[in-house]
Amino acid sequence: MLGVGIDWAEEFHLVALGRPGEGVVEVARVDHTPAAVAALVARIGGLEPDPAEVRVVIETRHGLLVEALVDAGYTVLPVNPDLVARRRGPARKKDDAEDARIACLLALDQYTELRALVPHGDLAGELRSIARDDTRACRDERRLLNRLRADLAATFPAALAIAADDLGSPVVLKLLHRWPTADELAAADADEIEALARQAKHGWPDRFAARVTGALTGDQFRAKDYLVRAKADTIRLACAQLLLLREQRRSWQRRMGELLLGDRRRGRAKQPGDQRGPAVPGGEIYLSFPGLGDRLAARIAGEIGDAIGQFDTPNALQCYAGKAPVTRRSGKSELVVASRLACNRYLADAVQQWAFTSLRTSGWAREFYDTQRSRGRKHHAALRALGNRWLEILWHCLTKNTRYDENVHVANRHRALGRTDQALKPAA
Repeated sequence: MLGVGIDWAEEFHLVALGRPGEGVVEVARVDHTPAAVAALVARIGGLEPDPAEVRVVIETRHGLLVEALVDAGYTVLPVNPDLVARRRGPARKKDDAEDARIACLLALDQYTELRALVPHGDLAGELRSIARDDTRACRDERRLLNRLRADLAATFPAALAIAADDLGSPVVLKLLHRWPTADELAAADADEIEALARQAKHGWPDRFAARVTGALTGDQFRAKDYLVRAKADTIRLACAQLLLLREQRRSWQRRMGELLLGDRRRGRAKQPGDQRGPAVPGGEIYLSFPGLGDRLAARIAGEIGDAIGQFDTPNALQCYAGKAPVTRRSGKSELVVASRLACNRYLADAVQQWAFTSLRTSGWAREFYDTQRSRGRKHHAALRALGNRWLEILWHCLTKNTRYDENVHVANRHRALGRTDQALKPAA
C-alpha cells in the first residue's frame, strides 16, 4: 500500500508519500497545473501500480486536484482540518510540510476510521453546484434588500409605504429602478405607473397606481437634496441587481426541477411531461416529503449525492448532516448532549430549514416539535431533533426506493409508540 498526504493550496501543493513500516519517504512540492498533477499521478503509479492500493488523505472534498485523483482510481479520504491540527503536537505549530506528513501517516494508519470519498455523478454534481450558488444568491438578495431598505428610509420613505411588506416584488423594484426619487415618481403620469405595473404582471395595476399616488400625497419626511442625488443611482443599481438575481434564481429553480424529475414542470399543474430524460436518482422520493420543494430538495439531494449506499446506517447520514447529537460522559457526571460541529454545513442548514417548513404540512412533525418544546428544548434544538428524524426516514426511503407516505409513517409511528407503552407497563 502507498499512503499519500496532501496539503493543498491554490498555487501549489505539498505532497508526502509513504509506505507501511517505512513511514514518510518523500515530500515534494507540486504546482497546481495540469502537467504537474499528471506528473504526480505518474510518480504515484511508478511507486504503486495498483490504484486500489493507493490511499490519499486531503483536507477537502472538491476541486480539480480531487477530481484528478479520483479519475486515477485512487481511494481519496477527505478529512476535517481539525483532525490534522490535533496531531501537530503540543506546540500546535502550523507548517505545510508537517501537515502533509501527518496526512500521509493518517493514510498509512489502518486503524483510523476514515470514510472514502464517493464522487457525485454528473447530474448530482450539477445539482449540488446550482443549489449552492442559489443559496449564496439568496444571501446576496437579503443583503441587497436590507441595503435598499436603509437607503429608501433615508431618502425616499414613501417607497417603503408603497412596497409595504413586499419590497422585493418585481413591480416595486421596476418602479424604483425607473423613478428612484420621490420627485421623479411624483412627476410620472398615473397611466405610466399603471402601464409599468401591467408590464410587471401585477394583478391589479389600477389599484397599484392608486396606492402609489396615495403614498406620495401622505405626510413623509423629506431628505436633503444632495443626499437624494447621491442615493438615486445607488437605489437604481440595487434594484437592477435584485431583478437580475430574481430572474437567475427562477432559472436555477427550473433547472433544479428538471434535474430532480428528468423534465421541466409545465402548465398550470407544474408537472413534468411523460417523456422524461435522465434525472438524479431518488429525485421523486425527495419531492414526496412534506416541506420539500424544488429548491430545498435540490439542496439536500445535491449534498447527499446519488450514492446513498455510502451511508451504511441512518446514523451515518445523520452525523454527516450534523443532526445526530454528540453524547459526552465523564465519571459520574450526567450525560451532556451537544450539537455536532464537524459536518456538512450546507446539508445541515438545508435540513434545519426542512424541519421548519415541515411543521405546516406534516401533523406528526408538528406534534414531535411541540413535544420537544414542552420538554424545555429551545427552538433550534427542537428543529435539530426533528431534522434527525426526517433524515432517518429519508435514508430508509432512499435505500428501499420508496416514496414517502405520511399515512404509512404515522401508522408505523403509532405502532412503535404502542409497543413502547406496552413494554413500560408492569406485569400483572
